[in-house]
Amino acid sequence: MSQDIRQSRIAQALAQRAHDVLISHNFAQQQIGYIHTLDLNYGEDIPQRTMLDVEIAAASKRQELNSSHLKYVAKASNHLHQVIESAIENKKEDLEQLYTEVVGIQDTVPTILDILSVRSASVGRLEPLVNDLSWLGRDLVSLVNLPQYRKQSAKGTAVKVDTPALALRYLGLENLQFVIPTFAMRHWMPHATEPFPLLKRKLRDLSMSTAIAARQLAELEGVNPQHAFTLGMLMDLGKIAVTRLYLRTFEQVWQNKVMIAREKNHKDLHTALLELSPDPLFLRNLLMHDSMILSAKLIEKMAFRYLPFNAVMEELVAMRSSNNDTLSDPLPLTRILTKAHGYAQYLLLKDSNLIEEDEAQMWFEHLGLDKSLLEHLGKYSYHTLQLTIL
Repeated sequence: MSQDIRQSRIAQALAQRAHDVLISHNFAQQQIGYIHTLDLNYGEDIPQRTMLDVEIAAASKRQELNSSHLKYVAKASNHLHQVIESAIENKKEDLEQLYTEVVGIQDTVPTILDILSVRSASVGRLEPLVNDLSWLGRDLVSLVNLPQYRKQSAKGTAVKVDTPALALRYLGLENLQFVIPTFAMRHWMPHATEPFPLLKRKLRDLSMSTAIAARQLAELEGVNPQHAFTLGMLMDLGKIAVTRLYLRTFEQVWQNKVMIAREKNHKDLHTALLELSPDPLFLRNLLMHDSMILSAKLIEKMAFRYLPFNAVMEELVAMRSSNNDTLSDPLPLTRILTKAHGYAQYLLLKDSNLIEEDEAQMWFEHLGLDKSLLEHLGKYSYHTLQLTIL
């Protein structure tokens, strides 16, 4: 096997592992065959009482029943997810529904992001738009009233900002270029992701890390850092759509199947359905196969006039669709986003202790992140924006 092929296979495995970690740490461990040390017995075998023949027969019968029940539950789950898969395929075709209802994007947000990207941007142009988005106004006011950002009066007392208009002026356009995409993405995150409680936070962390890394790489390579940060933040919008779509569809289909089984007095099926919950492997596969395509469609629907994102997303989709992370001559912003997103996935795996040093080195070589770039990226925090407010 050539070094390039080996590197590509390891890169694909690590990308899959990063998606596993989004679902849950335990799921990622299971997928790589992790065995917890507490599961191993390093001491002497513990003496056990010899089972009576009748106990052996009873245990065998229980095992047979359990095996039969588990097979029935698995069959019910398979049938349920066939229905869910078909429903999701239909829902993915309705882009308007995905945009406005599933993710909940308001057209005012892309308009604000567009304005922030041009030289003629002004707080006065932003103010009426922000006033139309009550959640954004609240978030901006809350931000500037944090202890580290609050202004001091001449008497040394903290000045409280109580309106979005004041918050906009206090932050200034340069900060708003990075604050507003961040708040927008957080607003679109699923409100709850049970039975994967950490999925929401990990999606948020992945977007933040990608955006910050993209900004830093863009500044090094002479690409517009605001463009890089904004697209880095929006790049995984499809993951939000997929997560919301799957969890919502599962609940709808599951409730319908449970009701039918109860009405028709199918007790075994009813019992099996009550044991089912959203499947981590099914969701992982959806995230890997569909999220980038949905990101591209949602970003295209945002209809940006000045932000040059559509061509970049087309290239990113082409790279994922062909299972080939390289293009012959990608756009500068495509190169930056590929490296930034890969670095963010590395951080996700590192935080979970699920990547070895040799794997990381292979991953960085695959991404084209050399030692100098890694040293540069290593200087920054990837959890906060670290704003400078004068």
